[in-house]
Amino acid sequence: MSDRSPTTENPWQQLRRLTPARIALGRAGASLPTAAHLSFQFAHAQARDAVHLPFEPAALQDGLRQRGLDSLLLHSAARDRDTYLQRPDLGRRLQADCAARLREHRAAHGGGRDLAIVVADGLSALAVQRHALPLLDCLLERLPAEGWSLAPVSLVEQGRVAVADEIGELLGARMTVILIGERPGLSSPDSLGLYFTFAPRIGLTDAARNCISNVRPEGLSYAMAAHKLLYLMREASRRQLSGVELKDEAQLLQLDGGASGPGNFLLGEG
Repeated sequence: MSDRSPTTENPWQQLRRLTPARIALGRAGASLPTAAHLSFQFAHAQARDAVHLPFEPAALQDGLRQRGLDSLLLHSAARDRDTYLQRPDLGRRLQADCAARLREHRAAHGGGRDLAIVVADGLSALAVQRHALPLLDCLLERLPAEGWSLAPVSLVEQGRVAVADEIGELLGARMTVILIGERPGLSSPDSLGLYFTFAPRIGLTDAARNCISNVRPEGLSYAMAAHKLLYLMREASRRQLSGVELKDEAQLLQLDGGASGPGNFLLGEG
């Protein structure tokens, strides 16, 4: 028996130190090496599990309470996970009784808040469970200095991005941001997305929103995501719009959290 490995190494294998992408895997004959094949199957299973992991809002509610934030537990019009996956339209609207609760809340407490924060499971409850509270911590550190007022945080089960439009409209909020689990990738089953909207109302399209994607320690840091969101809020308030007409020109942050750097090189000098 030969001690020689049947795997032919890829000459670009050193590049794998720079990215979690599946590159330079080598080959065994005309096929993937066994280790690379098993790694792919494991990542695929993680992604599938993330999609079907149940949303557990109790821990989020406790965490919000510890931070002095009120919360409202809501449900979309999609009654269960199977319906949610097959009927995206139902995930964009609230159940009728939940919408009625928001109307009652506004009647009792008034509207006019600057920002309504929505947290929804989306396609990865894992992302929300891991990253929503740490991100909110970074955001809450900066909000008081900006003078923004907050509506109660809405926790939505079986929710999609557009459900924040209905919530913002019913609460009378000037702006909404929804923290939602993104579609899992084969190297990122826990990626959190932020979608920001100015003047939310039912019927808006994605063109009216700004997206901040891949929020997690291995992607966009919590501090940088909060920095970008606050920039969007300031500019949206100044220009009275969001979406495709509002470009993210926020100055990039260094890893230590300080504001510095050249900004977006596509936009000229930072």
